[in-house]
Amino acid sequence: MKMISRRDFLKASAVVGTTAALTACGGGDSSSAASTASSAASTATSAASAAAGSANIGVCIYQFADNFMTLYRADLEEYLTELGYGVTIMDGKNDQNTQTEQINTFLQQGVDVLIINPVQTTSAQTIVDTISPSGIPIVFINREPDKAVLDSYPDKCCYVGADARQSGTYQGELILATDTEGDINGDGVITYIMCKGDPENIDAQYRTEYSIKALEDAGKTVNCLYEYLDNWDQTLAQQDVANALAQFGDQIEVVFCNNDAMALGALQSIEQAGRTVGTDIYLVGVDALAEAVQAVVDGRMTGTVLNDDVGQATAATEATKMYVEGEAVEQYYWVDYVKVTSENAADYL
Repeated sequence: MKMISRRDFLKASAVVGTTAALTACGGGDSSSAASTASSAASTATSAASAAAGSANIGVCIYQFADNFMTLYRADLEEYLTELGYGVTIMDGKNDQNTQTEQINTFLQQGVDVLIINPVQTTSAQTIVDTISPSGIPIVFINREPDKAVLDSYPDKCCYVGADARQSGTYQGELILATDTEGDINGDGVITYIMCKGDPENIDAQYRTEYSIKALEDAGKTVNCLYEYLDNWDQTLAQQDVANALAQFGDQIEVVFCNNDAMALGALQSIEQAGRTVGTDIYLVGVDALAEAVQAVVDGRMTGTVLNDDVGQATAATEATKMYVEGEAVEQYYWVDYVKVTSENAADYL
């Protein structure tokens, strides 16, 4: 049987399951969600008839070096281009001042829609205040601004993303699904360390909180040995987990990582320390990066959580298309996470 790539698999799933994957929230009314799904189903027809350059879209990504956002922006460029839109994507280089300059350049160019993955979610209101006089619609992606920010630019501003509380909950459930339910030494306490992303990022906050909440809600007693601020970075996580293993040794039963890049760094240190994932330690991440999924297949990671770049890029493209065509746009579009285990991991390679 011919194997399909992770992206082809997800793209096919996004087309088949648009109604489930693209859930509109805000109006809370099933007819608006159905309308959105209908719009998504017509994308292929619209793309075939769209005139080249019928709209110009500016895309601001917080940092090209981010592994997940590399997948996401490639999807966005592909889908927007298929619609016949002109697309310019800028690298914010993880610097809000740089991104602000890029936004101002797009405003001067008179783009039709701005898709923004903000460097700092705390700057989202300033971004809206800068753009709103122009009347250019905004699709925020991946990093969720406060609802008040979206409310301040009614009918011209939406958010497309995945609820990070779900991803954290799924990480906890991955640990609960192990043979020992996370308590490898059987002392009645799950002892863990946490590798955290950007402290200003709501995804990092929710993944940290809800992964542990899932354990506590299941009646488990937990003990946090240390939380490391690794800012999504593989090298930082590798160093911190190496230090943690040297300091705490076999006390560490679980390593939670807010993303797969940090989990892959943690994995290097775990293996260098002679520990074995699945036997004397557990390791979970988020994003379902190809290398992490392969590690799950090989039994070197306990699991990861799919952060669906294809589904989110599809939803962001649909919201952009609706703005271009003058259709009503909901305030929120949510795309579900998916637990990736040894049983289904091969589907995501």
